[in-house]
Amino acid sequence: MRILRSLLLWSCFYCSSIIGQTPGGTIKGLIIDKETKETLPGANVWIVGTSRGAVTKTDGSFEIKELTSGTYSLSVQYIGYAVFTKPDVIVREQRITPVLIELLPEDVEGETIEVHADYFSATESASTSTTNLSSEEVRRSSAAAGDVSRIIAGLPSVAKTDEQKNSLAVRGGSPTENAFFVDGIEIPNINHFPTQGSSGGAIGILNVDLIQDVNFMTGGFSSAYGDRLSSVLDLRLREGNRDAMDGQWDLNFGGTGGVFEGPFSGKKGSWLFSVRRSYVDIIAKMIDVNVTPWYADAQSKIVYDVGNNHQLSLIHISGYDENNISKKQGKKLDIPTYGKETHLQNTTGLTWRWLWNKKGYTLGVVSFSAIRFGTDFNSARTDSLLIKNKSSENYIQYRQTAFYRFNNFHSLEFGWHAKTDVNHYDQAYGANTDPVGNVIPSMTLNDKLKTFQTGFFATYTMRPFQKLETQIGTRGDYFSYTQRWHVSPRVSVGYELTTATSAQIAAGIYYQNLPKNLLAQNKALKNNNDPYAVHYVAGMRHRFSEDTRLTVEGYLKEYYHMPMDPTQPGLFVVDEIQYRNGFFYDHATLNDDGKARVIGIEVTIQKKLARRFYGIISGTYYQSRYKGLDHRWRDRVFDNRFIAGIEGGFKPNAKWEYSGRFIIAGGAPYTPFNVPASEAAQQAVFDVNQINAKRYPVYHSMNLRADRRFQLSGSNLITYISLWNVYNQKNVASYYWNEIENKKDKAYQWGFVPVFGLEYEF
Repeated sequence: MRILRSLLLWSCFYCSSIIGQTPGGTIKGLIIDKETKETLPGANVWIVGTSRGAVTKTDGSFEIKELTSGTYSLSVQYIGYAVFTKPDVIVREQRITPVLIELLPEDVEGETIEVHADYFSATESASTSTTNLSSEEVRRSSAAAGDVSRIIAGLPSVAKTDEQKNSLAVRGGSPTENAFFVDGIEIPNINHFPTQGSSGGAIGILNVDLIQDVNFMTGGFSSAYGDRLSSVLDLRLREGNRDAMDGQWDLNFGGTGGVFEGPFSGKKGSWLFSVRRSYVDIIAKMIDVNVTPWYADAQSKIVYDVGNNHQLSLIHISGYDENNISKKQGKKLDIPTYGKETHLQNTTGLTWRWLWNKKGYTLGVVSFSAIRFGTDFNSARTDSLLIKNKSSENYIQYRQTAFYRFNNFHSLEFGWHAKTDVNHYDQAYGANTDPVGNVIPSMTLNDKLKTFQTGFFATYTMRPFQKLETQIGTRGDYFSYTQRWHVSPRVSVGYELTTATSAQIAAGIYYQNLPKNLLAQNKALKNNNDPYAVHYVAGMRHRFSEDTRLTVEGYLKEYYHMPMDPTQPGLFVVDEIQYRNGFFYDHATLNDDGKARVIGIEVTIQKKLARRFYGIISGTYYQSRYKGLDHRWRDRVFDNRFIAGIEGGFKPNAKWEYSGRFIIAGGAPYTPFNVPASEAAQQAVFDVNQINAKRYPVYHSMNLRADRRFQLSGSNLITYISLWNVYNQKNVASYYWNEIENKKDKAYQWGFVPVFGLEYEF
């Protein structure tokens, strides 16, 4: 922590002057139909609060030139579509700001048109339990540090357990229950130092400057998504500049790197490339400290138009991580283990988009993903092996989706997917005592697990009249390992009570296969039933104004056929990665008798940036419990019970922006130690009579951030400082058994951390 603070202090500096006069910036955009992807010619686009605007050309594009630097809102009106206002359009001197705006069709009754401009995206307006974040909302978050998962972690749906991880535990579930999609391509993990079999990690791989927008679905999501029990994080990467070459150099919490982009000949496409490396390890070596992780990542996107109706895009995402802890340094820091870990992961995907006509399209995606895990850790107390893991997971996938609109009242989305994976697990676990006191002999695993998954989905949308929308969907999934087909029906209904108020309900069944590294431990697991959850969601939205909205949602999520270990009848297996160093340890046998239930309510008031202010006030109360094999119901480890937060910002002018976030959450459950048994075993042994019966202290933290933009001659500079945990609250991350001193100890979450950043655009 001292190294991080010392390193970041030097990167904050002040630019004293702005050089010369510049000709202004340009907004270039494209207006399309949200559902069919058809371009919309003749749409009226204007800058809110000004007389400046444009009309889209025959290809749906528009351009507004010679704009003063600043933040603008664009309002779009097109006959037969809902009026939409896009906030947070940043214009910079001598730069082109690309904008993509998607409109939803709207029935026009008679000749009277009542215009209601909406600042909320079409995705948010049409779906239950969905939050959309624009590229600027992602970039400026006061608690992000360039990590999209940490931005999402501020939402009320996500449990607050340990800031040193960016795991997403959604609506009482675990990090194993979340899926990631980037440009329609499923990616196993988007984090450095990934947790095997889970979606969590330490810090994000994706450069947030490449993100176009983010959709986070926390319940009742459509049949287009499968093999996840709780949530989906769906991101889109932006295209590169089709008009000129641009560059950007960054220095921030995540490291230092650059973004480069430009057009292809004839402006038929673009390329975009980002590379980044952390730097803390370099400084650490200079001052002779060798307990420092390092990582690097790269992303690229190539887009090329093959005629008017066909487009190809290629993305690549890769990352490498390494951490080496010596026994000497580990003892100094009270770390009970020493050793080395490395991770190498990459995903490459090719997407083909075919616009049939004005009524539909097809999207085909083929991708390859690979992750290499290298972990070798020993006990600092005995020098004996703790875990050795040399594993590889490889996935080849094809996913095809299509959409067809019959008319404004009926449409159909459908598709299919196939995935094959080859996983090699070379693992060794040293003899140990499990959490309930059972002595477990050493175990080795050297096996190759090959599986195949395929499935289909279809969603029929019906709008029998203007105020009502119904979606009826189903998906079928086959998993070769268990040789079972599953059918998952899903339905959602939305009704517009008034022009400002609407109600939504959704329900569905969601299956998920067990993590492959857990399946590989015991071949008998192929006889177990696959876990599934049933979602019930009901909510309402009320628009106070065009930029301010209230959302209230209640939900119930019931789990069935969850894995349970008969030797640990009171513990919930899928949650053990939270308290067992991020691993699923050896389980001699598992049955499928586990059940769980989550019930809760969320309330959110959100104001988009229309005039200087933006913000979100949210709160949730929920209960997440599971039923052990001893037939007792207990709280799950991600059950905060309540979470409340306020986040917002103020932009007084084009140069300055101030933002902040405050969150308070109930303490998560934990199991106290059986002290005599732990002392005898010299490692943690739970008190089995109090499993998850205690709670950590209440969590609370405040982050503040200030951004300053400088318009230089031919370039732009953004500097920012973000202060994490400004009042240095000591939030407990965990109580652990200190094996070196053979006593109970505690680990804290982030204390006060200043985070500085620079973005230089040229």
